[in-house]
Amino acid sequence: MTRGNQRELARLKNLKKTTDKAKKQEDGLSAAARKQRDAEIMQQKQKKAAEKKEEPK
Repeated sequence: MTRGNQRELARLKNLKKTTDKAKKQEDGLSAAARKQRDAEIMQQKQKKAAEKKEEPK
């Protein structure tokens, strides 16, 4: 009966992994649209970082 807990932990880990994958697929965007969205997000982050760097301390 010692393996019962191990099975349960593996089952929970697998369930978490599959739900994480499902969340990523739910956005409904094509690869090109996802790439464009990510590029815009990165540009905003870079702009914010540049402004923070230029800010006097």
